[in-house]
Amino acid sequence: MIKSMTGYGRSKYEANSREYLVEIKSVNNRYNDVSIKMTRTISYLEEKVNKVITGSISRGKIDVYVGFTNNSDKGKKVILNEELAKAYVKELKKLTQNEDIVDDISAVEISKLPDVFTIRTEEDDEEVIWQEVSVCLNEAIGNLIEMREVEGKKIKEDLAKRIKTVSEQVDKICEISAGLVNEYIVKLEKRINELLKDKTIVDEARLAQEVVIYSDKSSIEEEITRLKSHISQFLGLLDEDEAVGKKLDFLMQEMNREANTIGSKANSLEITKLVVDVKTELENIREQVQNIE
Repeated sequence: MIKSMTGYGRSKYEANSREYLVEIKSVNNRYNDVSIKMTRTISYLEEKVNKVITGSISRGKIDVYVGFTNNSDKGKKVILNEELAKAYVKELKKLTQNEDIVDDISAVEISKLPDVFTIRTEEDDEEVIWQEVSVCLNEAIGNLIEMREVEGKKIKEDLAKRIKTVSEQVDKICEISAGLVNEYIVKLEKRINELLKDKTIVDEARLAQEVVIYSDKSSIEEEITRLKSHISQFLGLLDEDEAVGKKLDFLMQEMNREANTIGSKANSLEITKLVVDVKTELENIREQVQNIE
């Protein structure tokens, strides 16, 4: 299914006094560029979050925010650095004696000093929190993908319509090119007769040689065949389930190359005009393809 690279997904989840919020935004990008911001207390889960994102979304500039509010005791094992606290008390008492300062040191004041208390997350608690984050994360990803699919469906309809127009124009070019050689033969014979004023002295072998040379130089049969093949592949990719943005982009480059060659080889004003129309439509398609995952 065609998916757009532009989308937004959001999810909130609550469990046992713990609240989670995940927001995901994505825009166009040639690669899969993931940027993650998380609440500091669960930043240890960033690698896991990144793995889930890249496993679900193959292309785009993706900004992820994971918020966490913990009102439970999970992930909150308080550790006292007793030796450090004693060192603080010792130095503070020394300061009060040396500077004749009132000794009003309390446990509460000591607890506010750096690194006296730390909060450690136990391994079992980490797993519980990760499972809950995963629920919220996967729902947000699902919402993002759903939005990308809705827009992708509209893009697919537009692309199918435009590539059909290109195909019709290519058919017209093919029809016109089929009669170019015969037109050239008539013009060449007329020109020779005008110059020589005597049809009997026209060298038929030489005339045939000129026709062959012209046919070889102006033939666009191979380019048309390749262009039709690219169009067929393009339509096939629109129905693929995997990410096809890069493949479609490559096909657009090839189609443009064939159109340019047709325009340079075909000695016909009608074909030139049609080639201009084809290239204009291909450019419109190329711009749309830049939005596809």
